[in-house]
Amino acid sequence: MKDNYKKIALWQTAFLGDSVLTLPLIKALALRFPDAEIHFFVRKGVESLFAGQPELSGVHGFDKRGAQKGMVAARTFGVELGRQGFDLFISAHTSARSAVVAMSTGIKDRIGYDAPWFNRFVYSQTVKRRFDEREEVERLLALGEPLGIPGIAPEVMLELPDDVLDEAESFFDRLGEGPVIGVHPGSTWETKKWPEQNFAQVIDKCIAQGLKVILFGGPSEEELCRSVLALTDHSESVVNLAGKLNLQQLAAHIRQLDVYISNDSGPMHIAWVQNVPVVALFGPTVRRFGFFPRGENSTVLETHEELECRPCGLHGGRSCPEKHHKCMTDISVEKVWNEILRKVGKGNGSEND
Repeated sequence: MKDNYKKIALWQTAFLGDSVLTLPLIKALALRFPDAEIHFFVRKGVESLFAGQPELSGVHGFDKRGAQKGMVAARTFGVELGRQGFDLFISAHTSARSAVVAMSTGIKDRIGYDAPWFNRFVYSQTVKRRFDEREEVERLLALGEPLGIPGIAPEVMLELPDDVLDEAESFFDRLGEGPVIGVHPGSTWETKKWPEQNFAQVIDKCIAQGLKVILFGGPSEEELCRSVLALTDHSESVVNLAGKLNLQQLAAHIRQLDVYISNDSGPMHIAWVQNVPVVALFGPTVRRFGFFPRGENSTVLETHEELECRPCGLHGGRSCPEKHHKCMTDISVEKVWNEILRKVGKGNGSEND
């Protein structure tokens, strides 16, 4: 590997949360190569979230579920990327599609993980991911080992445009004094969702305690949020922002919260990376996978019962294979409520299960 690079392509086209988890590696690359252009390649649709990062010279979307679906499109994209003057390609994604893109670039210096097996033929330098030993941020930082980058995560902050931050601050000013709790009941995967009635009960407890509540959800989660609201006794007191915010606005509004309650989801990572106190509910996935919210202000709640079926996969699934969904239903409303009280300074966090 060279001692210096001028134009670096960093490839991470997995989910939204995976892209957020890559921020420490981006910062580490910027510190190691301060004069280099760093370009971030992400799943199409999430580019705007990283548009304000000062370490990045460009953020580019790859439409792997749409117009650029398939290996032929991946090869075409890689060839085009290879003509853009990059002298280093780093892949944080382990898919065969990502390998095709990397190989097709023709860039001499390419770094990736040593697994799957075909990666040894794709990358000029490979590193061990050590999935069972490291958290995801450290696994990503390992891609910098051939470049002399230490495996210690630098401090990072998601940077957002001033006008978007000002808009969010004005919105919260209009809400008035007192703690504001953000609730996000959605997830890409059905089995990662805590029951709707549980979210509704937590919302009712918040309102009864004098806490303000904002309901968050993406465009595909509007119906879910309406369903949760219909189960509450205080729907008129809840601010429902489901489907009303773009990614930058979502991040800016989350930054203003006193507590963010979420399933294992992409917005959960948007919260912790901005030092927002997080209560995360993990069921089919587990903390030890390494994709949990980091920081002293983050809490992961899981069932205490030993379930032989848990974890059931790296991402969860569309339905519970065992038909009981105990990994999520066993997380009690009281446990979540006590954690909220502790984070807003109104309780000691004891569990009354």
